[in-house]
Amino acid sequence: MAALNVSVVSAEQEIWSGEASMVVAKTVEGEIGILPGHEPMLAILASGEVRLTLPDGEKLTADAADGFLSVQSNSVQVVASRAALV
Repeated sequence: MAALNVSVVSAEQEIWSGEASMVVAKTVEGEIGILPGHEPMLAILASGEVRLTLPDGEKLTADAADGFLSVQSNSVQVVASRAALV
């Protein structure tokens, strides 16, 4: 199965980057799940969790606020004014 190349960054630093099999994030229009092959999109983040499922099944969670999420060609960028792994 293909993987997503994911990058989560805050205004100060890169929080996490690597491969994930799924990304779930809260946007101003509701929660969205991203899987490999997802259509290109740009969404405004709402304050909340960004949940990552890694290819080995491990789960990571970041708290993010005030930013956006971009999906393009199996690449997901989460850019937030503040973000941290929890």
